[in-house]
Amino acid sequence: AATGAAAVPASTRGPDAGPDAGPDAGPAAGAEPNGGLVPAAPSVRRLARELGVDLQRVTGTGALGRISAADVRAFADAATAAPTPGPAAAAPATATGAPAGVQAGAAPLPDFGRWGAVVRTPMSGIRKATVRSMTTAWATVPMVTHFDKADITELELIRKRYQPKVEAAGGKLTPTAILLKVVAGALRRFPDFNASIDLASQEIVHKQYVNVGVAVDTDAGLLVPVIKGADRKNLIELSVELGELAVKARDRKLTPDEMQGGNFSISNLGGIGGHAFTPIVNPPDVAILGVSRASHEPVWSRETGTFEARLLMPLALTYDHRLIDGAAAARFLRWVCGALEEPFLVALEG
Repeated sequence: AATGAAAVPASTRGPDAGPDAGPDAGPAAGAEPNGGLVPAAPSVRRLARELGVDLQRVTGTGALGRISAADVRAFADAATAAPTPGPAAAAPATATGAPAGVQAGAAPLPDFGRWGAVVRTPMSGIRKATVRSMTTAWATVPMVTHFDKADITELELIRKRYQPKVEAAGGKLTPTAILLKVVAGALRRFPDFNASIDLASQEIVHKQYVNVGVAVDTDAGLLVPVIKGADRKNLIELSVELGELAVKARDRKLTPDEMQGGNFSISNLGGIGGHAFTPIVNPPDVAILGVSRASHEPVWSRETGTFEARLLMPLALTYDHRLIDGAAAARFLRWVCGALEEPFLVALEG
């Protein structure tokens, strides 16, 4: 996805192991915006933040009023389905003086109707969640994007050669599936890219599992299903699972669990076009990989002393500069490029 990753948008992929590892510099875990403590698990609190739900307003159905993820989603669905006030009805003011639902500090819009007809369309629940998560990410994470290109000339020949074998197993050997395998290996070798920042405890949370989200473009918006344990699966298994999740995403049949628990995202726009873009990190992740369309370019060959047409894939790694330095990002992306350029490297090193 052009802005990141991160299902609902990439930011709603769900809980990580242990306490919340989000980058928020706000209240301690368990505290809600208006100061009270609510009986809810860390994963439920995180889901509420991502959906913009105030847990103080949610009635828990669990023991002793404990709030579950289902309670949060039901509240969010009800809020989305609530009728919009007519044009003459003034929206209630928030503590900042802005109408409810208006982001604090947002400049008032002009009267677009002065210059012609306009049509207002209510945002879907997915779009609302995207707005919230991307606004938070852009405002709280100091992001830097590192660019590189991978020569996939040989890899493309191998991919086409083994495509029938993967299809026989019910999958499709796509560049995204291959990238998924390569990235899983890179996350094992560069653990800081498989981590989160816990500002509340001033700790770095290194996950001992590799879950990778893959952005899927759907009619409903960007969804990011998560491949769990990607480092433990072979390329055929990854291809089959990725294809199944992509179909479920487009049919809007993904379960909450299939959109939660990601540590890193891949957003491939190569099938649409473009030669570069800067994806946005989806907190609490600390990095995301953007992929653009591969194209043939002239590359100087030392062996032949001539320019040769090579198939180059543009890659863009956006990272959280609070945890990852530029040199580390360059090494990570160069390793990914090297693995794509020499596919045997992945098999050789696991």
